[in-house]
Amino acid sequence: MVVLENTPSAVLVVAVGVLVAVGVYLLLERSLTRVLLGFILVGNGVNLTLLLAGGRAGSAPILGTAPDGEPMSDPLAQAMILTSIVIALALTAFVLAMAYRSWQLGGHDEVADDVEDRRIARLAAANAPSFTDLDAEESGQTLDEEAAEVQDETEDDRAGGGS
Repeated sequence: MVVLENTPSAVLVVAVGVLVAVGVYLLLERSLTRVLLGFILVGNGVNLTLLLAGGRAGSAPILGTAPDGEPMSDPLAQAMILTSIVIALALTAFVLAMAYRSWQLGGHDEVADDVEDRRIARLAAANAPSFTDLDAEESGQTLDEEAAEVQDETEDDRAGGGS
């Protein structure tokens, strides 16, 4: 019986860390080209992680093809990596199309601030609420007085006012 050590190489683990770290850094940029490169690097880091999780290489994962006692490769990790590659390709095509369209319309591929984001940032800088909380306002009425003014739609429906 052959026992294989399933510990990944330290170089590959460091490579995964570097790919994911640089990819996340690029994802935080404003330029769509850098965001695209970040997606690609994170995708490659995740693919390498899945490859490491699959263990050491063995025989083809088909029953009856491996010699007796020799371990087979894990087909689940391979299938996950192939699926990840297809998803990354589709995402790359989509972000490339967005960057190209942005370049055509504005001459650059940077994502602009949203008007609502700027408004909330100004309110946060002024330490003001971003919406009016009607429940927190004092109306000067007691709860009984407010309850008497509230219309109960179920009472109107029972009295024949409903459809």
